[in-house]
Amino acid sequence: MRIEVLGPGCPRCQQTLRNVKTACAELGIQPEIEEIHDVRQFIRYGVRITPAVALDGKVVIQGKIPTVDELKRILTSPKHT
Repeated sequence: MRIEVLGPGCPRCQQTLRNVKTACAELGIQPEIEEIHDVRQFIRYGVRITPAVALDGKVVIQGKIPTVDELKRILTSPKHT
């Protein structure tokens, strides 16, 4: 599993990254987590508002800080397990 946090590195993006790491730790999973700061990558994903979270190349959150519980639901949904 690969999780990408897309954003310029602002406090909202940093909180999103922390929430992603917390959700993964609580679920006991160790995905590859990467921060993407390159605007060209945002465009490639179709992201207009950050922060955004992509899971295995698909944007699942955009324009808000996801909660840990929200991320856990996404990460454990049948299409992502």
